[in-house]
Amino acid sequence: MIPTTDLEAREASAAAAGAAGKRAYVQRMFSDIAPRYDLLNRVLSMGVDRHWRRVALARLGWERDPAGTYLDLCAGTLDVAAALSARRGFVGRVIGADFAEPMLRAGQSKLAGRPITPVVADALALPVASDSLSGAIVAFGIRNVADLDAALREVRRALKPGARFVILEFSTPRVALVRAVYHAYFHHVLPRIGGLVSGHRTAYTYLPDSVKNFPETTALAARMEAAGYVGVEWRALTFGIAAVHVGTKTADGRRETGDGRR
Repeated sequence: MIPTTDLEAREASAAAAGAAGKRAYVQRMFSDIAPRYDLLNRVLSMGVDRHWRRVALARLGWERDPAGTYLDLCAGTLDVAAALSARRGFVGRVIGADFAEPMLRAGQSKLAGRPITPVVADALALPVASDSLSGAIVAFGIRNVADLDAALREVRRALKPGARFVILEFSTPRVALVRAVYHAYFHHVLPRIGGLVSGHRTAYTYLPDSVKNFPETTALAARMEAAGYVGVEWRALTFGIAAVHVGTKTADGRRETGDGRR
């Protein structure tokens, strides 16, 4: 692995913990690793990331509005956008939003005439009208935003009443043996391989640290509810290595209060 200076290590650790410089670090990091991002995803997840994305897409419920406009948030190299647009019966449009333009450029080959619109945009200020999206999904990106709660509210603003927001994110296994193996791989093997292949000193040390600092499954569900989503539920994937959360914007678009009133 490429040697990491103390300053670089501290910057990555601070970003993973949500420090003020997180946005700038994350944007720069993903811009740097964009050329080899897809290769690393396949290698480091041993290909299981494709299965996780299929599971997440199945929860989006796009079949209810196949001609609608959908958001692939923190779209990266447009894996999710490409998969959704290729679904049989899908005749809508997918907006692939990411604030690291090199990531979107790295995914250009996946467009191939598909109804995908790549947009350079921050998750905290989406360039879409309120109540305009038929659904939204984010895969392994929500933990990287500078303000989780603001991002949850911003997506909810853009959704149509009754539309779903699906979050696919890394988690921590609850079974002790699985958790021990997971931590050994995530904190020791993955940073070495990731550093060598990507050429980036801290990107793959930031990854496990950012997961460690991200809310656990039940806490994330509670944050979604606090942001105004209803019917929030989640499912663990592959022994709890990842999880899919789903929340819905209220049918009339208004937020429910804690006592059930509107």
